[in-house]
Amino acid sequence: MSPHAIIAPKAGGPEVFEYVSTELPVPGPGQLLVKVAAAGVNFIETYQRSGVYRVRYPFIPGSECSGTVEAVGAGVSGFTPGDRVATAEGSATYANYTVLDADKALPVADGVSLEEAGALPLQGMTAHYLINSSYDVKPGDTVLTYAGAGGVGLLLIQLLKLRGATVITTTSTEEKAALARDAGADHVLAYDEVPARVREITQGRGVEVVYDGIGKDTFENSLNSLKTRGTLVLFGGASGQVPPFDLQRLNAHGSLTVTRPKLSDFLLDAEERRWRSGELFGLVAEGKLNVRIGASFPLAEAGAAHTALESRATTGKVILVP
Repeated sequence: MSPHAIIAPKAGGPEVFEYVSTELPVPGPGQLLVKVAAAGVNFIETYQRSGVYRVRYPFIPGSECSGTVEAVGAGVSGFTPGDRVATAEGSATYANYTVLDADKALPVADGVSLEEAGALPLQGMTAHYLINSSYDVKPGDTVLTYAGAGGVGLLLIQLLKLRGATVITTTSTEEKAALARDAGADHVLAYDEVPARVREITQGRGVEVVYDGIGKDTFENSLNSLKTRGTLVLFGGASGQVPPFDLQRLNAHGSLTVTRPKLSDFLLDAEERRWRSGELFGLVAEGKLNVRIGASFPLAEAGAAHTALESRATTGKVILVP
């Protein structure tokens, strides 16, 4: 297969994408040449394509993919051609060949398909650091998270149930609610039922932790759902950024903690990456973690994939397949 990629020559809608022939990338020192099997599609790429986030055009989107090592650069150890790898920290992954730093390559366990591996790293390692590092969930904790049928949400619910937590989540439709329940959610609410129903479910006490990837529209309800000394983990801003607020409110609400993490700060070295990804791939291989691929598009139809993602009609993960 000759090298091809998706290029955005300028900022604009999904229609600006072009499927073009490219040169075969050459791995430099410490790098791998990977033949891409699946590329994850994420909201940040819609912002880069549209010009909301500044990038240099022409631009090949993508940071997440899986595939097979084709060649290794100088100084690389631990990888050989034929190895199956994935990453959440690549670049220009909307392509059938990409170059990847070897220390950011994640070995894919036997029993995990390359499609699953391409759909898992970013949302999976996000869910992993949320429940292990931003707040260490303990058996018996009650947890609130939003968007239970989304890419992070479905994985987060399953990991929380494996940890022994009671999970409260939200969805916008009954179809999505069914997916969240299938993943193990104990209580699935409409967004406007938070925090009243959360207080009812917890007999007025509140939850130990809220994982909030929505931001502006849910922040107040998240604070009002927490127990005394509870923790709000604000890991995204899908509805916009939370305005500045008076820290004294955390005192008034019961000595609360608020943290605003990002994934890159929880992937500081190859050891940490392999710990997180190794646990996730292991759970998939054992049949304990289901990776829902909500939609799969040919690479050449990246524009259609962005249209589907931006419509908010998708569930689980959207991938591109060269």
